[in-house]
Amino acid sequence: MNLINHYFPLLTDHQRQQFQQLDTEFRGWNERLNLVARTDVDNLEERHFLHSLGIAKVVEFAPGSSVLDVGTGGGLPGLPLAIMFPEVKFHLVDSIGKKIRAVQEMAHALHLTNLTAEQTRAEQLRPKYDYVVSRAVARLATFHTWIAHRYKPRHEAAPGSGLYYLKGGDLAEEIQESGLQATLIDLPDFFQEPFFETKKVVVVRNG
Repeated sequence: MNLINHYFPLLTDHQRQQFQQLDTEFRGWNERLNLVARTDVDNLEERHFLHSLGIAKVVEFAPGSSVLDVGTGGGLPGLPLAIMFPEVKFHLVDSIGKKIRAVQEMAHALHLTNLTAEQTRAEQLRPKYDYVVSRAVARLATFHTWIAHRYKPRHEAAPGSGLYYLKGGDLAEEIQESGLQATLIDLPDFFQEPFFETKKVVVVRNG
């Protein structure tokens, strides 16, 4: 986990161990379920774990706050973020049961007591959250309709409440189509690897 240790030097020894164990667990589950492309496994830390942690460079989730990860797949970005923010509650959802079971098993192996994973769709959820995160599961306009009513009222929500959406490429047309007030934050501002050259965090504030 050299990259994560380099970019996040203040991690505790326990967090470093959890990231190392996540790498082992994820590879094991990927053999069975293809959580990410097999060709990408050699780049697991950079393209999946560190990419997920790009959100942690943009926002510091408030202790005691709640985060919804929509379309989490194999637990990304939620699992790495739950390691990074142990005092924050994470709810990871996906419509594919096999992947959610893998996430549940990985969270159990890592003793991530601040994370729950559930097979469901965001539109069917009742709880309200401070933050929503995701990795490019749909165009912004479509995605936002799924999660627009999942936020706590702004006066009750944690600082920085809103959507933190990992996307790539030229997003000008997509943002215009959505009609949302979105801020683009370039991940190359934080990570030097060529993979991140076109990667961004799209931020849409609650309210």
